[in-house]
Amino acid sequence: MILLIDLVKLKPMKINHLFVGLGMIASLFASNVKAATELARVNNTVITLEDFNKKYQALLPMYQNKVPSKATVLDDLIKRELGIQEAKKMKLDQDPEVMEEMNTALYQAFLRKTLTNEFEKISVTDTDAKAYYQKNPEIRTSHIFVQLRPESTKEDQQDALKRIQDIQKELNKGKSFAEVAQKFSEGVAAPMGGDLDYQIKDKLDPVYYKTALGLRTPGKVSGIVKTPFGYHIIKLTGIRSWNDVDHAMVKQLLIGEKRQQIFDRYMGKLKSKARVSVKGSLIN
Repeated sequence: MILLIDLVKLKPMKINHLFVGLGMIASLFASNVKAATELARVNNTVITLEDFNKKYQALLPMYQNKVPSKATVLDDLIKRELGIQEAKKMKLDQDPEVMEEMNTALYQAFLRKTLTNEFEKISVTDTDAKAYYQKNPEIRTSHIFVQLRPESTKEDQQDALKRIQDIQKELNKGKSFAEVAQKFSEGVAAPMGGDLDYQIKDKLDPVYYKTALGLRTPGKVSGIVKTPFGYHIIKLTGIRSWNDVDHAMVKQLLIGEKRQQIFDRYMGKLKSKARVSVKGSLIN
C-alpha cells in the first residue's frame, strides 16, 4: 500500500497512473454493490424494493387462508410510515407513556438477541424430567385462608393474624378441616372446603408449595403460614405419582426453570458491572 506521504516522491506520470488504477478499483468495487431500488417515497423517507420484499416475505406466515396482495402490503407500509412521521411531529416519541412502551420493546428485543441461542441449546430427557419431578411433584392441597391486600398496614396484618389464630383454635377442637374452611376461610376455594385440587410447582406460591410438600404425608396439616397473599393453614391431600402425571408438562416446567437460570446468570453479570443501589426499606 502507498502512503499519502509517498505521493510527493512520485513523478507526475506515475501519479496519473496511480489514480487511474485506483479509479478502476473503485469502479469494480461499485459494480459489485447492488444499488437499492426506490419503490416508494413518503415525504423524505424512501421505501426500497429490497426492504419491501423482506417485510412481505416475513408477513406471509401470519396469513393462514388469504394472502394479501403486494399492493395492499405496500399501502399498509406507506400508512405506517405516515403515522410514524405524524407521531414524531406530535413529539409522541418524547411522551413518557410511549417511551415506556418503547423501552419495553427494546428490553424484549435485547432478551431475544442475547438469550435465544442459549435457550435453544436447552435439552431435557425423560430421565431429567423424572428426576426433577421426584423433587417437585404435583400436589393436591386444601387451605384455610385469610387474605392480605397489597396495601395492608401493620394493623391489618395483625388483625388478619388474629383471625387465623382464632380459626386454628376451631381446628384444635377437633372439627374437620373442610368444615372449618367452609365456615371461616376466605377466597374461592372456601365453598369446596378449601380444596385447590392438584397444582404443579409453578402454579403455587413458593412458600406455600414448600410448606405443603414438607408435610410429606397426605392428611397432615401445617401451622400458620404467611405468603404475599395472606395467612394460610395448609392440608396436604395428595401427591401425584410420576406414572400419572403429564410428562410433557413436566419437561416444559423444567425447561422453564433452566431458562430462568440462564436469564438470572446473564442479568447477574450485567448487574455486577453496573452501579445499582436500592433503598429496600421504602417498600418493606
